[in-house]
Parts: sequence; C-alpha cells; structure tokens
Amino acid sequence: MSLETPVKISLYETDYQLWIAQILERLRSRDFENIDVENLIEEVESLGRSERHALSSYLMRLCEHLLKVKYWESERELCLRGWSLEIRNFRIQIQEQLETSPSLKTFLQNVFPKQYSNGRKLFLDLSGLTSALIPEQPCFSLEQALDEDWLPWRPKQADTE
Repeated sequence: MSLETPVKISLYETDYQLWIAQILERLRSRDFENIDVENLIEEVESLGRSERHALSSYLMRLCEHLLKVKYWESERELCLRGWSLEIRNFRIQIQEQLETSPSLKTFLQNVFPKQYSNGRKLFLDLSGLTSALIPEQPCFSLEQALDEDWLPWRPKQADTE
C-alpha cells in the first residue's frame, strides 16, 4: 500500500474549454474566492505574448515581401501581383491589431529593425541573391512599410502622347 498523496489534476489541465467557462461564470457572479488565480494570470500573460508574437510575424513577412518588390528584379514581373496582395494582407493584419491595441505601436517600432533583419534573411534564402546587394539596415521606414499606398518600386508609366 502506497503512502503517496494522489496528485490532484486541475480542470485547467484536463478540460481547458470547461475551465474557461467555469472561470467566466465565476467572474460574472463575482465569486472571486473560487477562481483559479494562478492559471488565470498565466493565461492573461500569454494573451499579450501571443498578440506581440503575431504582430512581429506579420511585420517580418511584410518586410520580406517589400524586399522582394524592391530587389528581386528577375521575378518581379511574374510575381508582383501576388507580392502586392501579400503586402496588403500583412498591412491589414497589423493595422487591425493596432486598432484594438494602439499601445502596440511602440512595440512595433522597437521590433522593426529585428523583423527587417529576419525578413531580409528569408528574402535572401528564397531569392539566392548576394547579401551584399541588400542593406543590413532597413532601406524603408516603418511608416513607409505600413503605408497602404507605398511600394518600394513602381512600374514605369507608359508615355501617353
């Protein structure tokens, strides 16, 4: 016969969705004494991390695609439409997050150099271009990157005479 105390497994570990429903019910009824505070704190902290991670990822991919437009001349004619669509998508995702959490603008400014660098690495891996051709420091500003009307390259307009 074992004298070990059985380990109590929490609802948080066994049925996450039921745990959420239970926490919400207790919060609404102001039953604060029976709330799983430790796991609730962990969940709230992870929400903030998830939002920042998603924003960083969108910014990295936006930078990658802006570099494609600016530097990948051999693929530009064939791929510009798709790249432009991806650029619009990443800008929309970033703007939607900034609308719901405007305080993330400072975070975005702080991670811009790092995410440009990461986007540059992805671009270089994909394109096979020499790294010396692509600036290590951002060749566009965060404001330009987020500007829905800005691209780092525009097709030449045909002369109309």
